[in-house]
Amino acid sequence: MIKLIGILIILIGFMLKLDTIAVVLVAGIVTGLVGGLGFTEILSTLGQAFIDNRYMTIFLLTLPVIGILERNGLRERAAFLIKKIHSMTAGKVLIIYVLIREVAAALSLRLGGHVQFIRPLILPMAQGAAESKYGELNEEQIEHLKGYSASAENYGNFYGQNIFIASGGVLLIVGTLSELGIEVTPLAVSKAAIPSAIAAFLVATVQYYLLDKKLARLSTNKQTEKEVE
Repeated sequence: MIKLIGILIILIGFMLKLDTIAVVLVAGIVTGLVGGLGFTEILSTLGQAFIDNRYMTIFLLTLPVIGILERNGLRERAAFLIKKIHSMTAGKVLIIYVLIREVAAALSLRLGGHVQFIRPLILPMAQGAAESKYGELNEEQIEHLKGYSASAENYGNFYGQNIFIASGGVLLIVGTLSELGIEVTPLAVSKAAIPSAIAAFLVATVQYYLLDKKLARLSTNKQTEKEVE
């Protein structure tokens, strides 16, 4: 039970509102020492953990960049540009993004994300396309559009990433099946993921097509109410 002392250290540190990084680091070192690891081994383990999760550090570095871009009008420019394309609709914007996101995930390209793409770019573009077609959206419609925009990222990333033969999901599936005595190759798993990605794209296409129909219907009802008044 002494090996669980790291949890106690973290609880006490958080309760005393001490520096988070320092508390976690001390907890890790103490846990390693009571577990029989040498100091060098502990440092090696911490270093390896940092390398394995280095993409999280890159993600955190992008946040202030996105904030600066938004402050200088990124959302407004994205909406303005999409309004210039008169044939574009909110559904079409989201369909195109799902396709791009799936292809990027299949090639293991670090493209997309709710913070990096959906909030500052895709949502304003979808909203701009909708407003150019159907007029100003109310708060409820905007909230629905936020949900649809977030789903585009989920469709593209979740179903596209396992097409890449060396993705974490593929390796996890291969490892899990291997432990159960079922031998499969990463290539076989990647091939099996292709139909799922295609099906997800088709489902998303239908869903966003219906979104456009719904927005058009609401716009018609709004125009009718104005004429009656």
